[in-house]
Amino acid sequence: MTTPPVKIALASDHAAVALKAELADWLRDQGHDVTDLGPDTTDSVDYPDYGFKLADHVASGAAEFGVALCGSGIGISIAVNRNPGCRCALISDSLSARLSRQHNNANVIAMGARLIGIDAAKDCLSAFLATPFEGGRHERRVAKLTPA
Repeated sequence: MTTPPVKIALASDHAAVALKAELADWLRDQGHDVTDLGPDTTDSVDYPDYGFKLADHVASGAAEFGVALCGSGIGISIAVNRNPGCRCALISDSLSARLSRQHNNANVIAMGARLIGIDAAKDCLSAFLATPFEGGRHERRVAKLTPA
């Protein structure tokens, strides 16, 4: 394992159930404490419901990081970002994943199951988890995004 174990919660809509399951298994194999917030089937669901659930879980401190997945990643990332305790970054490559942590102190990563393959998703998640927040000049900016 390249990063120390952390608590990670995952949630998706019906379009991303398979990707979520693969990532959850892979994260557990890496030694992380994983919570799958659903759904468990490909029956149609509304992504905001699962985005809100994930955001509440992360904002409460029950998980250090979150993984939000839907068909495009767009809808669920918008839902997560409605919670002022979350900074969710929609990413599609390892550089954007790394920068979301380094510069924005993102605590949730969002990806689109219809747009990204499992190997690329693992690379993104690895970069996200391995990158610390740089602080410094970014502190002031992130503070403006964080509730008082």
